[in-house]
Amino acid sequence: MADVPADYGKGSGMDTAIVLFTRDLRVHDNPALAAACQLARRVVPLFVRDRAVRAGDPRQAFLAGALADLRGSLRERGGDLVVREGDPVAETLRLAREVGAEGVAVARDVSRFAQRRYDRLAEACGAHRIALKGFDSVTVVAPFALRPAGGDHYKVFSPYWRRWRELPHRAVLPAPSKVELPAGVAVGRLPGGADRAPVPGGERAARERMRRWDGSDYVEGHDDLAGDRTSRLSPYLHFGCLSPVELIGKAGVPEEFVRQVCWRDFYAQVCAAFPQIVDTPYRPGAHDEWRGSDADFDRWAAGETGVPLVDAGMRQLAAQGWMHNRARLVTASYLTKDLGVDWRRGAAHFMAALVDGDVANNYGNWQWVAGTGNDTRPYRKFNPHRQAERYDPSGGYRQRWLDRV
Repeated sequence: MADVPADYGKGSGMDTAIVLFTRDLRVHDNPALAAACQLARRVVPLFVRDRAVRAGDPRQAFLAGALADLRGSLRERGGDLVVREGDPVAETLRLAREVGAEGVAVARDVSRFAQRRYDRLAEACGAHRIALKGFDSVTVVAPFALRPAGGDHYKVFSPYWRRWRELPHRAVLPAPSKVELPAGVAVGRLPGGADRAPVPGGERAARERMRRWDGSDYVEGHDDLAGDRTSRLSPYLHFGCLSPVELIGKAGVPEEFVRQVCWRDFYAQVCAAFPQIVDTPYRPGAHDEWRGSDADFDRWAAGETGVPLVDAGMRQLAAQGWMHNRARLVTASYLTKDLGVDWRRGAAHFMAALVDGDVANNYGNWQWVAGTGNDTRPYRKFNPHRQAERYDPSGGYRQRWLDRV
């Protein structure tokens, strides 16, 4: 069972608990859900559609599918997903009063918005004598589980990776066999639009993709733009439809792939320590003056720069809500290092268009490329023509996306 502190719900015997779902839309290996089912007789799974959260259409459509899938999984276990709209803190407290909940379990997150939400929830629960427990299940390793000597987080990836790979991971938790919902709770309506998602959202789709992906050619082919041999699991990791702990424990997953998952944890701990990463240069004294024009940005966003690999990447983004990681590096480098456009504009465009748009990963990577972030070589530049020669030598990727217009 989940590792539940004794102070959560006074140790045992809780009658009713709420599980506030945020970015953990799954029943397998969900510590918050497992803990609530362990300690409480009745469990109320809750998702609050927060009007303050802005996401692009592809991500909203994917989320709709993920929520429908989660509701289905909970109903199979005798429960349901309660859906509300408004402020998550206010709606959680309102539901707690309605069902007489004694505790709330939630997955912690690292963005500035998420940290403030958790702090407000903690204050509100404390004022109403409701036990609150946050679980660090968005990442493999909790953001502050690893600290360098003399600092609160790692600023360079390599030493973080060395420590991270040596740390034992928690056990993967089974899905609960039963979820008992209090009688009479209005479950609410799910958002629509799941059919418009570029890929189907939800845990079932995530687990099926994980099952089919064996990683056998990842080492050789993950940078092959035309071959498209990456896992395509990033949207499922972002929404928590798939546990990162379970994923890296899958038989046959190569170390190179595990390293990429570690990069995800690395940026999570950077964002947790520096939540202003979305709008403030991470590296003190970094160049942060940008000469690029609106016209430069518009041509880049539309995939009309005249640079084939850059345009191909941007057109893939527009069509699929996704872009190959190598193309992400090249397009971001071209916008910032060649056109001189502010990295914040590019990062915001990616967040609006990407199904897997993630605050820590997206803004961390954009700052890395722009030279304002964690790159130890801030003047690094990705030449799009050389990158094309190396990673798209046959021209298949460029032809695939440029021929669509």
